[in-house]
Amino acid sequence: MNQALSPERVRADVAELLGCDPAEIEPDDNLTDLGLDSVRTMVLIERWRGAGADTLEYADLAEQPELAHWTALLAGGAA
Repeated sequence: MNQALSPERVRADVAELLGCDPAEIEPDDNLTDLGLDSVRTMVLIERWRGAGADTLEYADLAEQPELAHWTALLAGGAA
């Protein structure tokens, strides 16, 4: 597992761009419905690529925009 992309880090990064407290985001929330648009998603992708998720693509996140799915992709399955 990539320690730089822990479940806490993924949740905190998403919350930062949504302008909310990380605790407000449930694992099964649709992040698009919460206001995360494609531009913000690309910001996250670039941030996470810089932290070691070199193969992460927009489609990986866009097809299933739930925090639990993103955490599984980035933190090795820990949701």
